Amino acid sequence: MSNRNNGDRIGPQSESSAPVAATAASPLDFVTPTEMVDLPSRGKLYTEGHPLKDKEEIEIRFMTAKEEDILTSRTLLKKGIAIDRFLQSVIVNKKIKVNSLLIGDKNAILIAARASGYGSDYETQVTCPNCATKQLMTFDLNNKTIKESAEDPDLGIRKTANNTFIVTAPYSKFDVEIAPLTGEHELFLSRMAESRKKGMQQESLMTDQYKMMIKSVQGNAAKDVIAYYVDNMPLRDSRFIKNAYKKVNPDISVNENFECSSCGHEQEMEVPFGADFLWPDR
Repeated sequence: MSNRNNGDRIGPQSESSAPVAATAASPLDFVTPTEMVDLPSRGKLYTEGHPLKDKEEIEIRFMTAKEEDILTSRTLLKKGIAIDRFLQSVIVNKKIKVNSLLIGDKNAILIAARASGYGSDYETQVTCPNCATKQLMTFDLNNKTIKESAEDPDLGIRKTANNTFIVTAPYSKFDVEIAPLTGEHELFLSRMAESRKKGMQQESLMTDQYKMMIKSVQGNAAKDVIAYYVDNMPLRDSRFIKNAYKKVNPDISVNENFECSSCGHEQEMEVPFGADFLWPDR
């Protein structure tokens, strides 16, 4: 007796009724979680065409072992670019370049990324401002305060259409145009400071910062004019511009109440970004 094929007996099956092999879920199917980070700038100070223009948040990935590799790379640490590479790695939108970020926005991302990897409690050693005693203190990185950029009528700060700010220096009476620094400026200043140190030259961090933050003096944007003004700026003008910059520069801070275990001194203390901030096991 010959065997008959089931298809001959019951007719051909349609494609829709054919059994479908179940796709087993891989135990390694895992998507790294992300979070939205509030930007101190609210995206208001970026130029047209920047990916963060008028964006109040940025999406970042949680830290992974890949980011730890970046932070422990001897090559990147020696070049002083480990933190920037780390931040670039956790930013989801790769059109956003770390060096184009305002420093306050970079700080916000750094704090959020650190909390995602090591937890929101950051224990570090601090020094009492009164008696210099060192003690451990814990900062809650979720307890952060955002300071947005603001005009100030009392200081005569006026915002321009170019997202810069004009102030009138009190002694020279010059109109000085200033703007918040970016990661690119920060990297340039860091490399300049290192170069001066290697060349046994006098440090000039403050004046170098002024030359970066000042965009024009009396409407003149020539670098040599700005440099001349900064190098000869009366201290009264210098202090005024520094205070004005603090007003217009968007930033983030984490503060906790400090009480010295030795002398009992109390004050609010801002989180220090020490070597153990991103390298807690060192």
